[in-house]
Amino acid sequence: MTLFEFDRQFDSESSVIVGIDEAGRGPLAGDVYAAAVVFDKDTVIEGINDSKKLSAKKRDILFDVIKDRALKYSIATASVEEIEEINILEAAMLAMRRAYEGLGISSDNVVALIDGNRSPNLPCMCKTVVHGDALSQSIAAASILAKVQRDRYMAELAEKYPEYQFEKHKGYGTKLHYEMIKKYGISPVHRKSFLKNLSEK
Repeated sequence: MTLFEFDRQFDSESSVIVGIDEAGRGPLAGDVYAAAVVFDKDTVIEGINDSKKLSAKKRDILFDVIKDRALKYSIATASVEEIEEINILEAAMLAMRRAYEGLGISSDNVVALIDGNRSPNLPCMCKTVVHGDALSQSIAAASILAKVQRDRYMAELAEKYPEYQFEKHKGYGTKLHYEMIKKYGISPVHRKSFLKNLSEK
């Protein structure tokens, strides 16, 4: 079954299918991002897949194709401060809800396909899809939008905080990133709750 065919399974249940995914739950720094995408039921985008399986160049190309061919799309965030206040899982759910709300659609006869096994609180029917970014075209598209937008945001943070080299690791807990934190300390864009055990690294 293709990713396009997977989404078509839900046509009988809804007139609108929304794919939702997030990016950036794991990093030590930066906001968490989410995206929501709606395609026309005839739209097939070649080469679309889980963003983690695509090269950065391919993601950048598909980012523009998806935005051009989607009926609607929305990209949203939850801040580092919100991550610290409500925890990363709830912040990811919040970003997903904001992405859905950003579509500005009526929630009547809508099915939202959510990547993973947890669903945000949305005013429509929600179906969680484990590994959905590798199964569903609309979820995979949301995965790409969220991932590319977050990577670009981390590149902006790299200009603001060049000592941490965010452009290389995108905030993830790489050896280089931990070395830079130990050398320069924790910045305002780091998730302090993720660094409680830094002394053990």
